[in-house]
Amino acid sequence: MRKLLALSAVLVGALAIGLVPAAAITNGTPDGEGHPYVGLMVAKNADGRPLWRCSGTLMAPTVFMVAGHCTDGAASIEIWFSSGSPNGIPLGAGYPAAGPNPCAGISGYPCTGDVSGTPHTHPQYNPNAFFLYDLGVVTLDDDVDRGGFGALPSQGELSTLGKHTKLTAVGYGLQRSFPDAAAFKDEAVRIRMVATPRIKSIDNNFVGDFAFETSFDASRGGTCFGDSGGPNFIGDSNVVGGVTSFGTTDTCKGHNGAYRVDQPDDLTWLATFGLTP
Repeated sequence: MRKLLALSAVLVGALAIGLVPAAAITNGTPDGEGHPYVGLMVAKNADGRPLWRCSGTLMAPTVFMVAGHCTDGAASIEIWFSSGSPNGIPLGAGYPAAGPNPCAGISGYPCTGDVSGTPHTHPQYNPNAFFLYDLGVVTLDDDVDRGGFGALPSQGELSTLGKHTKLTAVGYGLQRSFPDAAAFKDEAVRIRMVATPRIKSIDNNFVGDFAFETSFDASRGGTCFGDSGGPNFIGDSNVVGGVTSFGTTDTCKGHNGAYRVDQPDDLTWLATFGLTP
């Protein structure tokens, strides 16, 4: 159950400042092979048309954990685990293809991933208040071994951390975002980036018991569009305290938020996919 006082506060906040799904790592550094089990996903509709991209974490050979707003409305998912390059993950040659299917005859990003999967969204997810149950899972068609996996926190573990706890945020989103007048400057090279923000607030009337707010600090970096679903590891561990969920500005300079995965309803649902702390 979500705290009612926190719920009211967040709904007011959403109307006042406009919470938006988070998208990439800002002021971070290339991850290289630091977190090879963090991947880039592209959602597709029933016709196989690419819809949007997110980041996520391989939690088991056939289970990839993301944000709920990354899986909601998708028919299938394609996932890549390349760390990328300075030129980014290239589009498939000739994309989009002529005709109704933009992926016809196209291999590579954004059409054919290292592995495909089926999306699942938290049963209580509501797109009109996405931040309350913003959790998703992709069950993969084939086993994937990236030399490691993410891990779940124990129930309520985030409440023991407090402000200023170091996080390790990883994702493939924008490295920077500009207002509409300069949208051509969006830095979206799709490489895996890493930053080390801190917990700014947790268990209060803004984020309640379902999220935590992370700092925006140029010296440590933060998250932006395209990082949605990516992990916020606790410290330098592989424990995913939360998945990147929302931001408060369209320039990635406001506050960022991650959806906690240490609450009873989340852990109970994740257990149906074989995931336990």
